[in-house]
Amino acid sequence: MNLRPTIDFLLHDWLGAESLNQRERFADHSRETFDAVLDTCERIAREKYAPFNRLVDTQEPHFDGERVILPQATHDAQKAYAESGMLSAAQDYDKGGMQLPYTVEAAANAFFAMASVSIGSGMLTTGNANLLMKHGTAAQQRVFALNEFNGRFSGTMCLSEPQAGSSLSDVVTRAVPDGDGFEADPLGPRYRLRGNKMWISAGEHELTENIIHLVLAKIPDEHGKLIAGVKGISLFIVPKKLVDTEGQLTGERNDVALAGLNHKCGWRGTTNTLLNFGEGKYPVRGEAGAVGYLVGQPGRGLQCMFHMMNEARIGVGMAATMLGMAGYHASLDYAKNRPQGRPVAAGGKDAAAPQVRIIEHADVKRMLLAQKSYCEGALALELYCARLVDEQHTGGTQAADDARLLLEVLTPIAKSWPSEWCLEANSLAIQVHGGYGYTRDFPVEQYWRDNRLNMIHEGTHGIQGMDLLGRKVLMENGKGLQLLAGRINATIERGIQVPELAAHANALGQALAQVGAATKAAWATANPTEALANAVPYLQAFGHTVLAWIWLDVALTARHSSESNARTGRLAAARFFFHYELPKIGAWLQVVRDRDLTCSELPEAAF
Repeated sequence: MNLRPTIDFLLHDWLGAESLNQRERFADHSRETFDAVLDTCERIAREKYAPFNRLVDTQEPHFDGERVILPQATHDAQKAYAESGMLSAAQDYDKGGMQLPYTVEAAANAFFAMASVSIGSGMLTTGNANLLMKHGTAAQQRVFALNEFNGRFSGTMCLSEPQAGSSLSDVVTRAVPDGDGFEADPLGPRYRLRGNKMWISAGEHELTENIIHLVLAKIPDEHGKLIAGVKGISLFIVPKKLVDTEGQLTGERNDVALAGLNHKCGWRGTTNTLLNFGEGKYPVRGEAGAVGYLVGQPGRGLQCMFHMMNEARIGVGMAATMLGMAGYHASLDYAKNRPQGRPVAAGGKDAAAPQVRIIEHADVKRMLLAQKSYCEGALALELYCARLVDEQHTGGTQAADDARLLLEVLTPIAKSWPSEWCLEANSLAIQVHGGYGYTRDFPVEQYWRDNRLNMIHEGTHGIQGMDLLGRKVLMENGKGLQLLAGRINATIERGIQVPELAAHANALGQALAQVGAATKAAWATANPTEALANAVPYLQAFGHTVLAWIWLDVALTARHSSESNARTGRLAAARFFFHYELPKIGAWLQVVRDRDLTCSELPEAAF
């Protein structure tokens, strides 16, 4: 199957991306330039990524005592990606960018995620550089960010620690001023860092000249003690190799050492590391301590890092989506070609009758349609969020603020929903293959292994649920939730006018009312323990309601499609979601409304 028609439909027919060209920032672009970018990325993904997806899964990164060794295919793919200009696609022309809408950038990157998420593209590097463009000094942008955009350097985010995991308030990596003149360094106030960071993707490799780590650490107070909680966290640029004020390597290694490689269930082609900062393996100027440059203000590091974390969460959602899509395409192809069994209508007992292909069996169709509804729905959601990013950056004042608030509410869904349901799509893809799906002779088992990570990294379901119910739907007196409800209601009003979609529209209206009632009921006692006891079921129900809205909105556009098979398929996927998936929210919201404490109150000994 070809992904491009789905991308084109969502990007142009549904989202109307070409209308962005009317804005000054994108005035040089046209449908032709957008198509050229998509063509280039599709070709690179097909030639440099897809053929090597199994290779990088079986030839994992290994450390020879000095260097981390990766297959040549990974080097070639990363070089081709950097040369395509996609690392700086959304940047200004004078920064070497294309001033490409983020909506188109996200769509183009979908090809790489589907071809081989394990090889990776530039999500962390671009996110790292974008953070510095927002919060870094002019010198930090010139020396670090621009060299990340041009592919000379790559970037990481170093948050978690072995003892802290997702609990960032408990990080203990320390940063102390590096000498008396530490504030006068042209690259920013200079500190020495000591500590350990865990789960650092792309933390050590030879793919680029340098690796720029963005590290969360705490600056001790005048008594040498670390400030408790997240308010004490600051953010630092810690390059693997030291550079001068022009971004040239000085020839000196920074005191950042690989402590070990993590051996993962999936994403095996991506180096994942435990890094030691400042242990003295590579002393700088005869002293232990990794040299780092402060980004922004002391104690404001987490606020800066959220700029990258939110980008990464949408990126994780896209990765999960495209892994699900890869499994869907593989299982659909298999189902069309695998003969097995006889038609039920004929009793299925005439052994002399010819076999039918398994796609003719109702339950196989159910599994395929479930995958289609999950994956195409998730792709539409991710591109809708990308469109909001463009609105936030280039829309009018009110439209930009509305987009900001909508993104706040939708980001937990954009990250969590695909990571759960497109993983389920991968499981169904294995099921369609039967026993063969559980072998390495077919790619679907790798897609499942690769996708299983996405429910964990960049914030687990538990974290996303508490973020949504504990913060996002309440912030600014619930304005973001009200804005989202307004957009959903506008789609409902359009859907009610279409006889074949009216029942879906009414079901969505009822679901929205249930979510609103559950939100109020959860906080009726103003007790966070009670309200958040079932934050994940709330997240699941909220996500299903959002996806039902997306599918209704997509169906309203799909009705007018001139391609009959695509139109029939999308309308069927929407119908499947409303008939098979949306009814699930009742059970999820029941425990939220009741503030059910079955899980919360169970004593440890009872387990």
